[in-house]
Formats: sequence, structure tokens, C-alpha cells
Amino acid sequence: MAARTSRAGPGRRLPEVLPLVPDPRSSARRYGEVLESLEVVIASRKADPTTRSYTSTLLAGGPVAAGAKVTEEAGELVRAACNETDERVVAEAADLVYHTLVLLACRDVPLGRVEDELARRFGMSGLEEKAARGRGTESGESV
Repeated sequence: MAARTSRAGPGRRLPEVLPLVPDPRSSARRYGEVLESLEVVIASRKADPTTRSYTSTLLAGGPVAAGAKVTEEAGELVRAACNETDERVVAEAADLVYHTLVLLACRDVPLGRVEDELARRFGMSGLEEKAARGRGTESGESV
């Protein structure tokens, strides 16, 4: 994976571990690409924490601190969905997704495992899935 030029100026390079952050205006951006890039950045903050990083601070607080932020952001998303503009809903949803990724990183659970679980549930009715849970399978809500 190639390094990218820093916004700090031409010639400055970021470490090889950081992915190229997709241009949000680009129609060539692949769905999920930003989430993958964000997961890599979060993992790099976990591996090499810095006091100047909000992500590092959250990770240092472990699942309790990250979980508190997930709870807070979920409430803010619901309030925005009920009472605010679509732009606020999108902003709050982005906050919730980011904090969820940090919480997963606290537990060393990659986003791919969540995607695999969603894929497993895809096409199964919620009623079928709930009935299967009653028979001893472990799972959450169905898609």
C-alpha cells in the first residue's frame, strides 16, 4: 500500500501503514472503503498511542470509556432522527459508527467479523432468526 502525501505540505509523507483516504466527492470511491481506512487508522493509534490523539485517549479508556461514547452517540442519533435535519442525522450516525469502530478495536474485534455476522443474517427473516435464538443459537437482531 503506497503512502500518501500529507496535507501539511508537498514532500511530507505519512507512514506506510496509513491507507490512502478516499476523496468523499469521488464517484470512484468503493462502498466501505472509508470504513476500512478508518479501521486501519484506529488500529495504528492502538499500536502506537499518542497523547495528541482523541482516538488514542478513547482506546486507553478501554471498553468502558468507548462504550460510554457509543451509548451517548446512539442517543444523539435518535434525538437527531426525531427532531433535526438530515445533515444532523448523518453527522450523528457518523459519530456513532466511528465510536463503534473504536469500541470494537478495544476488544480486538475486526469490522470484518461484524460484516460476516450481517452476511450470515442476510435473507433470514427476523422472526426466523429470533426463533433460532430461542433454540440456543447466539445471535442478535436479524437484518
